[in-house]
Amino acid sequence: MKITLLCALGMSTSLLVEKMKKVAKNRDINVEIEAHPVDDIDKQLKTADVILLGPQIRYKKNELFKKADVANIPIEIIDMRAYGTTDGEKVLDQALELIN
Repeated sequence: MKITLLCALGMSTSLLVEKMKKVAKNRDINVEIEAHPVDDIDKQLKTADVILLGPQIRYKKNELFKKADVANIPIEIIDMRAYGTTDGEKVLDQALELIN
């Protein structure tokens, strides 16, 4: 399973990705989690099982949700509080709920 986080440049989500990986490891969940810049969405739609967007790019929601819908990939904006506190557990749960 591959979870992709997209943000403005792919850097602000890197700490969150690391925290999500730790939670996944502790739960014995086999998952690949990556952060990429939002401009890579077309490439990421080919390999991701779910895409989460950083709250700072919510202004692109309509465009990105349409692309994900066409590719049949679940997509959502990361909970703002979880993003701000880098709550890896909550964001991982958000991604897993979208897949199921």
